[in-house]
Amino acid sequence: MGSVRKGAKQAIETCLKVKENEKVVIITDLEAIEISYAIKEAVERITENIQVFVMEEFGPRPLSFPVEIGSALKKADVSLYVAQGAEGELQIFRGPMLEIVEANSRLRHGHMVGVTEQIMKEGMCSNYREIKRISGLVHQKVSQVKEIMVTARGGTNIIARFSSKIKWVVCDGNITSGHWSNLPDGEVFTCPVDVNGILVVDGCLGDYFDKKYGLLEKTPASVFIENGRAVKDSIRCANQELAEELAEYLFKYQNSNRVGEFALGTNIGLKRIIGNLLQDEKFPGIHLAFGGAYPEETGAEWDSDSHIDCVIQKPTVYLDGKVIMRGGKYVL
Repeated sequence: MGSVRKGAKQAIETCLKVKENEKVVIITDLEAIEISYAIKEAVERITENIQVFVMEEFGPRPLSFPVEIGSALKKADVSLYVAQGAEGELQIFRGPMLEIVEANSRLRHGHMVGVTEQIMKEGMCSNYREIKRISGLVHQKVSQVKEIMVTARGGTNIIARFSSKIKWVVCDGNITSGHWSNLPDGEVFTCPVDVNGILVVDGCLGDYFDKKYGLLEKTPASVFIENGRAVKDSIRCANQELAEELAEYLFKYQNSNRVGEFALGTNIGLKRIIGNLLQDEKFPGIHLAFGGAYPEETGAEWDSDSHIDCVIQKPTVYLDGKVIMRGGKYVL
């Protein structure tokens, strides 16, 4: 385990590669303020052009995206979102923010939704040279695959199909101009064209669910998927509140029940699932997401206003019948 300061240094120097005189914007909240200070200190060793925005200074959460922050992002070279997620903010804050980020062709953005000191000491202190190597190997294996089967002890048994017209995207911590990525990093993902089977989420859920419900090892949530969409009324979980909330989320927006992401985690420096999506989706394994298909990256022809990741523990993964992962460990 490293330190918050080391993780901040790696985010700024290794992943975002901040340069002298570049303009940097940090968006934070009161819960993550100490982490943002460490990141700010790492930036100050390189450039003095820093703006820090604290979300609570603009009003109560959930917060609509302020014009002032948008104006700063349009002029920035590097930006970071270092804050917790709140219910509803994906649509009214983070979504509009990322639209501005994507419109700035020179901007490099680090997205750290739900970041904690533990994540800074673990995922952000991983060996990113090794993450890049593993991500490259995984990408070679999956880039031409037609079908992936995933099974897991928790009960997951799904088959996903893919199209050569939709790209696999490598997220290895090397954030370049005109792009953004979650930090800590380490995954290879795409949008599948079809998924069928049962998905049992025994890791964690994304958006605001992980902060509210944490690790789902003892209360896994299951959902049937047919023709790439979650089946209504198929969600089961011992935590009835979670089951009802997830069912509402999956059918709230257009395509919110459609599988928009299939990803393999490649951050092999991580030792365990912790119940926080920002880090757990990078853990060696599989996660699927219902909703947004990242069309600007994958080339998918559809999207959604929602996106909820589902982390599966210790899967066995078959690429066109050949094992690439067994029980959560890569076989490369």
